[in-house]
Amino acid sequence: MAGENIMDYTPLLISFRIALAATVITFFLGIYSARLMVNSRSKWKGLIDGILTLPLVLPPTVIGLLLLIVFGKNGFIGDFLLNFNIRVVFSVSGAVIAAAVVAYPLMYRTTKGAFEQIDMNLVYAARTLGLSEHKIFWKIIIPLSLPNIRAGTILAFSRALGEFGATIIIAGNIPNKTQTISLLIYTAIAGGDMELAVRWVGIIIVISLLSVFSVNMFTPAKSGVGRSV
Repeated sequence: MAGENIMDYTPLLISFRIALAATVITFFLGIYSARLMVNSRSKWKGLIDGILTLPLVLPPTVIGLLLLIVFGKNGFIGDFLLNFNIRVVFSVSGAVIAAAVVAYPLMYRTTKGAFEQIDMNLVYAARTLGLSEHKIFWKIIIPLSLPNIRAGTILAFSRALGEFGATIIIAGNIPNKTQTISLLIYTAIAGGDMELAVRWVGIIIVISLLSVFSVNMFTPAKSGVGRSV
C-alpha cells in the first residue's frame, strides 16, 4: 500500500529463484543445441536456427499465449501433465518455463557464436592426435568458448530476472508465489503507488547495471581465440 515504510523483499527472492532455475535450464539447453547446430549439415539448418531464435524477437505476450496453449488444461502437454497432477498454469513452474523460453535465445546465440569462432585447425590437430569428439568438445571447444558462455549465462539470467509478459499470462500475478519484481512494479503502478514502483525500478536498474558490468568483464575485447594457443 502507498505510504508503507517497510519493504517486502519477497518479490526479489521469487525473481532470483525463478531466474536461477531458468538459467540452469537455458545453460544446458543452450550449449547442447548450439553444438548440434554448429555441427549440423541439414538443409533445414537455417529454419531450425530461426525457430530457436524466435523467442528473442517475438513479443513476450505472444510467447505467453503460446505457452498457455501448450501447457493449459486443453493443451497436449498440459493435459498429459494433469494425469500426474502436475499443473503448470498459475504456478512457479509456469514462471520458470516462461523465463527460460525468453532467455534461451541469448544463451543459444552467444554460445553458438563462440563455437563458430573456434579455430578448426585446433580441432583437426586434436583429431589427428586421436582425441575423441567428446574430449575435443570438453577440453578444447568449451575452454576456448568459456568467456562467451559466461557472458551468455549472465545475459540469460538478467533476461529471466526481468521477464514480465509471458510470466503474467501463464503464471499469473500471485503475491508470494509468482509475483516477480516486474509484476510487482506493474501492480504498484496500477494501484497508484508510484513510490513503491520507483523503489523497485531503482533496484532492478542496479541489478541490470551489475549484469552489464559482469558481461563486459567476461567478454574478451577481441574474439581471437588463437591467443589461447
